[in-house]
Amino acid sequence: MLRHEPTGPALVLGSGQRMQPGLESRAEAEGLPVIRRRSGGGAVLVIPEAVLWVDLLLPRVDSLWEEDVGRSTAWVGMAWQEALSSFGIQAHLAGRNASHGSSFRGSLGHEVCFAGRTASEVLVGKRKVVGISQRRDRHGARFQCAALVGSNAVELSVAPLVRLLGFEPADKALEEILDSVGSVNVTAGDLFLALLGALKRVI
Repeated sequence: MLRHEPTGPALVLGSGQRMQPGLESRAEAEGLPVIRRRSGGGAVLVIPEAVLWVDLLLPRVDSLWEEDVGRSTAWVGMAWQEALSSFGIQAHLAGRNASHGSSFRGSLGHEVCFAGRTASEVLVGKRKVVGISQRRDRHGARFQCAALVGSNAVELSVAPLVRLLGFEPADKALEEILDSVGSVNVTAGDLFLALLGALKRVI
């Protein structure tokens, strides 16, 4: 398990995500480096105080290994669900019909991590609060997880993507984001400790 603690904001794109025209110049104007992660999914605007970023590493020989990509993240989602329950937050997991990177909201769901749905990602009500992507090789899998933390995390870390990625009409895209993305009002440090405990119980 690896916790990434960014020292500043950055725009992180999925491995196969297309670079939108004008994206780099818009990001540069706001002082944002553009980074491409090795796992799939949509863009994440990493704001240190608003995003808890954790990687979970699983070797193929582990009993939790699942060849079916649609089921392989179930234990990851359950651990996050268990961690949130320790704060009295009732969360549920996206179903299998959202698997294989299918979009919840068309192109917006493909381009913005938290606006899409894949199997076992974590929702509170209808809003996604934890995104999960994975990268596999012959040794195992790396599950990259991002949780939105704090009462204003959506405004800090997700809403600006409408402008950065050049969505039009912007007001419609922002409305859809606010309708489908949420955050949990706990600190990154507290949630990380809760996740550590939950992993011990889930696995």
